Amino acid sequence: MNKAYFIFPLVGLLIFGGIYVQFDRGYEAHQTELKAAADKAKADKAKKDVADREAAIKAAVESSKKREAERLERERVKEAKDNARVEAEDRRQRTYDERNKLRDQGNRLKKDLEEVKAATAKIADEKKKQIDEQAFLMTYVKQAEANQKYYYDLLDKIDAAEKARLAAEAAAAAAAKKNS
Repeated sequence: MNKAYFIFPLVGLLIFGGIYVQFDRGYEAHQTELKAAADKAKADKAKKDVADREAAIKAAVESSKKREAERLERERVKEAKDNARVEAEDRRQRTYDERNKLRDQGNRLKKDLEEVKAATAKIADEKKKQIDEQAFLMTYVKQAEANQKYYYDLLDKIDAAEKARLAAEAAAAAAAKKNS
């Protein structure tokens, strides 16, 4: 058992020595690689920062140009809206004036139409009176003609009756002369 205290640490020391030698050989190269990688990363970061600054400057310039273009566009749109509002106000005023003018003209035309309708109604009434009077006169003329014919016929009958009476008187006188 005494040997076990000596053999196990020696075996451990040999394993550690093998690992340490292998580690020591690659350690300096590894440290050099790490330092080179860190230096490269630092240089890349510096290049990236310079590139980022240039990109930021370009973006700022482009953003400034874009804001200027947007400002000009907003001013143009505002001016167009103002012009459109002024034109709309002018159109509204013209429409209002035209509407008033047309309303006045419409009122005048309605008044003229009422006058014409009244005149037309008066003429229609007068025409109806004339037609009624004409119909009455036509009826009266026919009745007068009928009466005239009746009176002529009556005069002819009276004349015939008078002639018959005279003939009867002459016959009676002749008969009375004959009888006397």
